[in-house]
Amino acid sequence: MNIIKNLSLIKEKIPASVTLVAVSKTKPNELIMDAYDAGHKIFGENKIQDLAKKYEDLPKDIQWHFIGHLQTNKVKYISSFVHLIHAVDSLKLLKTINKEAKKHNRKIAVLLQIRIATEDTKFGMNEDELEQLLINDEFILLNNIQITGLMGMATNTDDENQIKREFSLLKTIFNQTKNNYFVDIPVFKEISMGMSSDYKTAIQQGSTMVRIGSSIFGARN
Repeated sequence: MNIIKNLSLIKEKIPASVTLVAVSKTKPNELIMDAYDAGHKIFGENKIQDLAKKYEDLPKDIQWHFIGHLQTNKVKYISSFVHLIHAVDSLKLLKTINKEAKKHNRKIAVLLQIRIATEDTKFGMNEDELEQLLINDEFILLNNIQITGLMGMATNTDDENQIKREFSLLKTIFNQTKNNYFVDIPVFKEISMGMSSDYKTAIQQGSTMVRIGSSIFGARN
């Protein structure tokens, strides 16, 4: 498994303007360190316990992204160090992140998850729910979170046109949200979409951040 070679091949295929989150979930520290020693410092985990342990054990200049579905009672375990939380889909979760961030006197960056896939198993808000959140008085008072963009996952299908349509929808929702609510907020700029199987399509449709695991580290353990 040549992680350094895989990483360099991926980086050749994505524009410099697109952030690569190397999805290290289920992978041992040695493999993460191979990527780190090759100069990569942005990693994504989807289990709180694994993320907290890896944060303790690995170099402190790593940017850790939490990419899984986050339960409110687990936020406290990552709130002191997490760089970006990718999949926030409720006011309740935002309020918890805000509360925990305040304890550490920091702002936590988050992406709001939009449901663009047709599968019932995918989390996320629809456009109406997003709008209701953004105009909610309670949301407006949250000073320890920083909304930096939107995130979405396409349907797990071989139909490339469907994947393209779903990514295009997320880009459209991003543009509307930016214009209506974040026009003067430069940090609202990220569209996190695209994984090993569909990142090229995602980038064509406007992704600024891709989450790639198996193409770097091999199949899941």
